[in-house]
Amino acid sequence: MTHNQCGDLRISEVGVGCYSLAGVYGKKDLDEFARMIRRAHELGVTFFDTADAYGNAESILGEIVHDFRGDIHIATKVGVVSGASVDLSPARVTKACEESLERLGTDYIDLYQVHFDDPKTPVEDVVGALESLVVSGKIRHYGVGHLPADKIARYAEVGRPLSVLMEISAAARDARAKLLPLCREHGMAAIAFSTTGRGILTGTICEGHVFPDGDIRQYDPLFQREQLRSALRVAASVAEVARRHGKTPAQAAIAWVLAQPGVVSALTGPSSVAHLEENVGGSGWKISDEDLASLEAFLSEEDARLERERREAVAGIVSSPLPADPQAAFRDLVYALDTAAATGICTEAQIVPVFEELLALKKAPGAEAAQKLDDIRRRLAAMVSGRL
Repeated sequence: MTHNQCGDLRISEVGVGCYSLAGVYGKKDLDEFARMIRRAHELGVTFFDTADAYGNAESILGEIVHDFRGDIHIATKVGVVSGASVDLSPARVTKACEESLERLGTDYIDLYQVHFDDPKTPVEDVVGALESLVVSGKIRHYGVGHLPADKIARYAEVGRPLSVLMEISAAARDARAKLLPLCREHGMAAIAFSTTGRGILTGTICEGHVFPDGDIRQYDPLFQREQLRSALRVAASVAEVARRHGKTPAQAAIAWVLAQPGVVSALTGPSSVAHLEENVGGSGWKISDEDLASLEAFLSEEDARLERERREAVAGIVSSPLPADPQAAFRDLVYALDTAAATGICTEAQIVPVFEELLALKKAPGAEAAQKLDDIRRRLAAMVSGRL
């Protein structure tokens, strides 16, 4: 395993994330998960990422790594209090840290990350709380996660974040243009997640794939419409690179992420030992310059095509009646909202409140939800009017 220096932390190029323990991909075998974590330690993985919002993931991870806690770095997150509600008030940050320490069974957290933005709390107040935790020894460093670029820049101006957690894969490339330059400008490390595109770059998913109940990918925009078709084209190109290098598609996908300037670690979400061992094989080698250049040329063309098609999709969703099936209507609106934000048609500040309303309707009765879903469609249509 290759390691990178990040401040005074020695971070493995491939890290292990615990998001799956939140149940977002279905039920997990906890015994196998424990074997996987212990095997990761044996293979030189030193970076493990979790969050207080991932169900009981902190407690599970803390118990497993207890015997080798000093050999590894644990990252966790703060902010989410319930559903899509976020609270980064200083009192909440301090209390949440103490609760995470207890669940993890440790007296310090290596990297404490702001999970999502809390527009109610000034960045200065959040940074003040985080700096106090550093002074007290409860955390070694802090970083930021799912924040818009302007908020990340503000954290960098006001405080000293070590890192930015961002989604990067060959199938989800927005952060390369929006966030990696910020990291370079402010001397922050980039920590990548969803590095195999939540599985789409592994060669195991094709168009028409049916995910089991409880799997968040049923609604994930990456697995819908033109984004899915684009991702599958990218997956085919990555698989060809993998073949030429004698690697698996997953290993090539991870190596591509690690080739991005500023990325110190590629988080993966294995739930089995076999899956882990394959992912670890993404470290310790490099895609040839020729193959990287060829991929870049292909991805540049794909970016232009996808930008056009995504905008057309948003226009189509907001200007037409929603599907009669509430779940299909919900899925379309998730896609439209996410795409409107990702493409800059609307700002995140505009989208987030509407998205919170939409999430609240996920389990609402059909007839009651239908009218509210259509109301959201109409409001989104007004928001994007003249911007497509």
